[in-house]
Amino acid sequence: MPIFDSHLHFFSRDFFAAMVRQKNPTANIDQALDDLAQRAKIELPPSEVLAHLKRWLGELDRHGVERALVFASLPEEAAAVAEALKNSAGRFVGFCMANPRMDGAVHRVHKLAHECGYRGVMLFPALHHYHLFDASLLPFFEAVAECRMNVLAHFGILQVKLRDAIGLPRIYDSRFANPLDLQAVANRFPQIKFILPHFGCGFFRETLMLGLQCENVYVDTSSSNNWMITQPHKLTLAEVFEKTRLAFGVEKILFGTDSGVFPRGWRKDILKEQKQAMVSAGFSEAEMEMVVGGNAGRLFGK
Repeated sequence: MPIFDSHLHFFSRDFFAAMVRQKNPTANIDQALDDLAQRAKIELPPSEVLAHLKRWLGELDRHGVERALVFASLPEEAAAVAEALKNSAGRFVGFCMANPRMDGAVHRVHKLAHECGYRGVMLFPALHHYHLFDASLLPFFEAVAECRMNVLAHFGILQVKLRDAIGLPRIYDSRFANPLDLQAVANRFPQIKFILPHFGCGFFRETLMLGLQCENVYVDTSSSNNWMITQPHKLTLAEVFEKTRLAFGVEKILFGTDSGVFPRGWRKDILKEQKQAMVSAGFSEAEMEMVVGGNAGRLFGK
């Protein structure tokens, strides 16, 4: 069963350095990173991007993962992840975080697409405080469409443990986290494929409503999906898969793990748990193959 992980954070050293600078622009970066590694119990990546890429590719080889959708999780690591994309022999498809409200956002979309090799952008409305239906964002989405890029939009619960470990303030605002904010944009730009990670991450009903109404919206299955405890009625992962298939169709479900840090590495436990859930939900072998790898392979091509 070919595996295409549709949610993997590259987390280069540039990413960690940028997080530290957000907390303290004058910090001793090396010392601050060593302190972070000890507190968070993680291994920091080497400064050399190709060395970190080699480790990730070896990790994916060890688990039989053919390809991955890889994120530049901060704008500051866009160059590092672009270098990894260029040298991944086609195994990585790249998306980069963007804030459509920032000055120069339209120009940045074109640069990411034409100079850096990115295939999409990542949006975090609850972090950057905007509604996706805001008319002022239309030029940004027009640029995304013109560049034939796609969008991952994070809605629902937003928790970033690495931000907490560094001591950055929790500025998330869930008033901007409703997936239904995407409906008007998705319908206006049918050529753009929109991906909602973590089954909508708590706004499950709204995610299903969106899937029923917008043919160009997908979900990814990544993370432990502990958002299920927030639902008014007890929900199992098998039931999540069953309801998602009914609303979206199996062809718009993308398997992902939300892997990102070492020594944990690639999260094989997520694949095992989700395969079991799909079996319990009555997915056929062919449907499971679509979710685990086939859908993403068709969506992103070579």
